[in-house]
Amino acid sequence: MARLLYDLAGANPDFRFSPYCWRARLALAHKGLEVETVPWRFTEKDKLAFSGQGRVPVLVDGDRVVSDSWQIALYLETAYPDAPSLFGGPQAQAMARFVNGWADSVQLPGLTRLVLVDIPATLHEGDLSYFHSSREQRLGMPLAAACADRDTRVEDFRAGLMPLRLVLKAQPFLCGDAPAYADYIVFGGFQWARCVSDFPILADDDVVAQWLERMLEAAGPVARRMPSLRA
Repeated sequence: MARLLYDLAGANPDFRFSPYCWRARLALAHKGLEVETVPWRFTEKDKLAFSGQGRVPVLVDGDRVVSDSWQIALYLETAYPDAPSLFGGPQAQAMARFVNGWADSVQLPGLTRLVLVDIPATLHEGDLSYFHSSREQRLGMPLAAACADRDTRVEDFRAGLMPLRLVLKAQPFLCGDAPAYADYIVFGGFQWARCVSDFPILADDDVVAQWLERMLEAAGPVARRMPSLRA
């Protein structure tokens, strides 16, 4: 049975932009595991009924069904111990859990207020109503209002990246000399932003931007060309 990863898609089924799905895709690549990605859209809840929930990523590996990017990473690390480690040991796994929490509670909410207004242009028409209503209900405001001050808000976002900046001034990746799962977590957020929006998130001379270039190189040509696949 082929290994399957259900992955969020835009109007073009080849356009994949979920930060969480990118974490899972890079985790699978790190382990050297082949996977067939299945395009999924926000309103296709029925396609995920077998998983007992309604969000991607969902990994089907033989008779195992695993949802949530963090749980997928833990599963891969346990199920494929002879493949390259995603974490590098229990202590590093605990630190990656912290990075996962930071990305979910700080990085992604910050990026949302910078790029959310641009996302509808990438979506299938069947997802537009759901996306607008669900995001506006969550934020308590229209999408345009959420991003209205992004030209000034981006400076605060950049300033908040100082912990990343300090690490990346000392080493090429968050995990040291080569990328591992903590890098994939943070990359997922920035890849999401660069896929759905042309808004400049990072200054060109920022070491975080330089790290992102190294990550794009490590992730391969599919990751780098993804923004051209919106329509």
